[in-house]
Amino acid sequence: MWLDYEANDLLENMKIIKRMILSLICLLLLLIGATLIYMQQQKFGKAPNREYLDLIKKSPNYKDGKFQNRHFTPMITEGYSFLSVTYDFIVTKFPRTKPTAAIPSIKTDLKNLARTENVLIWFGHSSYFLQLNGKRFLIDPIFSGNASPVPNSTKAFPGTDVYAAADFPEIDYLLITHDHYDHLDYETILQLAPKIRHVVCGLGVGAHFRHWKFDSTKIVEKDWDEKVVIDDQMTLHTATARHFSGRGFTRNNTLWLSFILQTPSFKIYLGGDSGYDTHFKELGQKFGGFDLAILENGQYNEAWHEIHMLPEEVLTAAQELNAKRLFPVHSGKFALAFHPWDEPLIRLSKHNRDKYQLPLVTPIIGEIVYLDKPNQVFKEWWKDVEF
Repeated sequence: MWLDYEANDLLENMKIIKRMILSLICLLLLLIGATLIYMQQQKFGKAPNREYLDLIKKSPNYKDGKFQNRHFTPMITEGYSFLSVTYDFIVTKFPRTKPTAAIPSIKTDLKNLARTENVLIWFGHSSYFLQLNGKRFLIDPIFSGNASPVPNSTKAFPGTDVYAAADFPEIDYLLITHDHYDHLDYETILQLAPKIRHVVCGLGVGAHFRHWKFDSTKIVEKDWDEKVVIDDQMTLHTATARHFSGRGFTRNNTLWLSFILQTPSFKIYLGGDSGYDTHFKELGQKFGGFDLAILENGQYNEAWHEIHMLPEEVLTAAQELNAKRLFPVHSGKFALAFHPWDEPLIRLSKHNRDKYQLPLVTPIIGEIVYLDKPNQVFKEWWKDVEF
């Protein structure tokens, strides 16, 4: 008799386990379905269609169905795992990743800047306005207050969102280094659209702009080692970087870039996101050095330093570019990594004092950087922010 009871208990337990498994499968399918529906929103952009994909496939940097870095570039550094990194993002609490007080800023009147002034104005992270030889450039703008497609998930630090699309004059050239959400911000782009005369971006990135109803004649898509002639006194060159791309689940279907803006008397390197590699030395030799190098310095980690430089590597890259001044960006607005929010500037400044003594450009948000004044001095503003 007791065998019958045991058999019945076993059968009942199996039914319970089966129901639990079915419930988990249903929940998983529901989550997948909800995610796919959510990702139909305009903000996720659009993959290149067949016509443009045929052009992309002709690129020497497109192989095996995706764009490739010049050298092997793992997303996760050897000795680390995707699982451990994911666990840290979701579970582990790291100290001081966000400031507790507002980041300082200045509200410069961009519309009333004389076109004759050669200036740069930083808006936090990797967004900045550049005016040179009468032309206005805007690089990787993000003014929506969030560096993620999920609302309120990666919010801007207090004090960093003092600029909006309404504050800008007409932009001659919008430069997009790659299509990650912290560099290509849908809400910002839509608001700026009426003011943008030309867009210059990597191969495939133009598909997002066409999906967002931009005039195709305004979009210039480039491969590495190409150029856009602005006028007889200015050329915009495209160059490699060591990074990756993608919005949604597809990676590397669009190309990431760095830029060089060159006039007869001035050269600026606009680095975009990049891990350290040989291209810095190669570009330094090719262009004979730079008056200013703008390099990412933030959102790094030893676990992914092949795609984001550590502060010490940033200084090595600047030296190899033969840069007269270094402007470190990609920090000061969002917490996209595990390090303290001010660590990128602290580490870079200390290493620079100890080894390089390279003039650093470290403006507060909105402060005017005068490109014609190489001796302009900047505060170490991060030291004054309470924590």
